[in-house]
Amino acid sequence: MKKIVVIDDTQMNLTLISHWIKKMPNYEAISFLEPREALEFCLNTPPELIIIDYMMPEMNGLEFIAAFREKYVKAEIPILMVTANDQKDIRYESLEVGANDFLTKPIDKTEFSLRVETMLTLRDNYVKLADQTQWLEYKVRKAIKTVLEREQEIIYRLAKAAEYRDPETGGHIKRMARYSQHIAKNLGLSVKEQDLMLEVAPMHDIGKVGIPDGILLKEGKLTPLEFELMKEHAQMGCDILSGSDSDLLQMGAVVAQTHHEKFNGKGYPSALVGEAIPIFSRIIAVADVFDALTSVRPYKHAWKIEDAIKLLKDESGEHFDPKCVEAFLQNWDAVLAIKDNFKDE
Repeated sequence: MKKIVVIDDTQMNLTLISHWIKKMPNYEAISFLEPREALEFCLNTPPELIIIDYMMPEMNGLEFIAAFREKYVKAEIPILMVTANDQKDIRYESLEVGANDFLTKPIDKTEFSLRVETMLTLRDNYVKLADQTQWLEYKVRKAIKTVLEREQEIIYRLAKAAEYRDPETGGHIKRMARYSQHIAKNLGLSVKEQDLMLEVAPMHDIGKVGIPDGILLKEGKLTPLEFELMKEHAQMGCDILSGSDSDLLQMGAVVAQTHHEKFNGKGYPSALVGEAIPIFSRIIAVADVFDALTSVRPYKHAWKIEDAIKLLKDESGEHFDPKCVEAFLQNWDAVLAIKDNFKDE
């Protein structure tokens, strides 16, 4: 049963109004002689409608309405104020503090029924509108989620396209992305940034799709000219991903361009130094090199984990941000679990 709260310090008035409400299907009257007790009830158990007398001891009707309206707006829970016929100023003030309408004493049964019906219709419309708003918000969230999932799938497939032209593997993408997320977590980045890190990391080498096979797949050492051409993949990746309204692609463009920068300023393409290198790129540098060293390639054996860790420590402050190296080495069991769970096919 839906509840209508009636508040009056006169029991006879409560009995009369409750009797009229009792004849309304699906509604029941909850009556109170004490307005403070009624206020506590209404704040914790919002009714469909409140009918309150103005003149009461301790807390009058205006004070009740003002206190109640601090939590519930007029359209959410309607209030009918009951006043004497000569209390025009009180009626005006009741509307100002948040009453929706008023009844004058002595209360006419027909007028009571019509005004209560109007207030309940207001309440019903508010509930329907709130439900519709929630439904629309759900549909919007669902649509956004679908768009983001498709965006992420496209990015992953672009990353896979780059990897297919490289002797590295799809397992490398998954491992280094999760290593990057692991570092971000240990650095204290927000959960949102950690999730973004996982999505962005696979895009770092997308620019390799523009590097000739003779250079990209060469097993021996690159000549100085070939290395200069290889370095162009950083800017190519940035060019591929730039110009989008997507936050994901914008960050992807940044990491594609800057993941080969070194902490000491000897990286490329811009010779950025220290914290001038975006934090995502400093993270990816550690994750990418560690996985490349500890993975088998057609032109090399996998390094021992201890040797790869030693290189990271030796290059801390040179190639790598020391904080990122330290964060990577924290909770080492998590790193080993990533390496074991995402093996090369």
